[in-house]
Amino acid sequence: MTTAYLNRIATAVPEHDVHDDFVTFAEKMLVDPRLRMIFRRMVSRADIAHRYSFLDPQKGPGEFSPQNANDFYQFGKFPTTPQRMKLFEQSAPVLMRNAVDRLALSEEERAGTTHVLVTCCTGLYAPGLDFEVIEHLGLSADVERTMVGFMGCYAAINALKLARHIVRSDPKAGVLMLNLELCTLHLQETQELEQLLSFLVFADGAAASLITARNQGLALDSFKAVMVPETRDLITWKIRGQGFDMLLSGQVPGKLGRALHEGELMAARDGIDLWAVHPGGRSILDAVEEGLELPVDALAASREVLSCFGNMSSATVMFVLQRMMQQARPGQRGCAMAFGPGLIAETMRFHVV
Repeated sequence: MTTAYLNRIATAVPEHDVHDDFVTFAEKMLVDPRLRMIFRRMVSRADIAHRYSFLDPQKGPGEFSPQNANDFYQFGKFPTTPQRMKLFEQSAPVLMRNAVDRLALSEEERAGTTHVLVTCCTGLYAPGLDFEVIEHLGLSADVERTMVGFMGCYAAINALKLARHIVRSDPKAGVLMLNLELCTLHLQETQELEQLLSFLVFADGAAASLITARNQGLALDSFKAVMVPETRDLITWKIRGQGFDMLLSGQVPGKLGRALHEGELMAARDGIDLWAVHPGGRSILDAVEEGLELPVDALAASREVLSCFGNMSSATVMFVLQRMMQQARPGQRGCAMAFGPGLIAETMRFHVV
């Protein structure tokens, strides 16, 4: 049976570092002084230094810019879903071009690209990003396109699973995968601390990857989905009139940690050298580390990505895998893992070639 390989990954983020500006803005949103104090304490524990957005927080209100954060988010009149989607349609292709250009496909690789996979849960329009990729790179008009939509943070693992199926069924296939999210589009005006803390970790980012049968990079060995019982309502992502509305319960880390500790991955962890865990937040990484009883440095790459970029939903685990590909040694075996609505952990076993 043909083996599929993740040959290489390129990543990109917008230019505006918004983390500190968001903290200041979000704290002003809270009316209750007690909640403000709790929010400040949680910010100090988040282990996030930078998060990037296509929205510019430095422009003053009224300054002309379609991406002026101070005009886009105004207390008392946050944007509607159509307004948010209009900005997504303007801005997502820019970030896409940055990511796929950094992948630096050769002429031979472009000619050999037979499939384009796109994951996104933060915006949609049609014809969409799949068409934008093909047009930008000048790919063949008969390239097969698949959108993996609204699956949240674990979508990249599902797209890699699909890419593996494609390559195993056709060894000549070349799969270009794009994971792109503009999470900062969906800030909600709220007095609910749990909802505001959910947005404390999210950011914009994109990853572009090439998956083929060429023996280079990471071999995609196997995939497995792990559903945590009785957690269906702990992570939700729903389209409302004022944007996409997220619920990320504080119960998630505890439930996830217990499920991993009691599951089959616990017994198999000794054969794994590399852990590419989606950094959904510091508490998520702590829960995985404790649940699987991992060494303190096992999730170093995930914690670095969290600190430097925050949680970029489906793109984030690819940022972690990119760092591992730069540092890993041939023969090492790894496990990639991402979490999302369900509550489900999508896992991928791989080894370095």
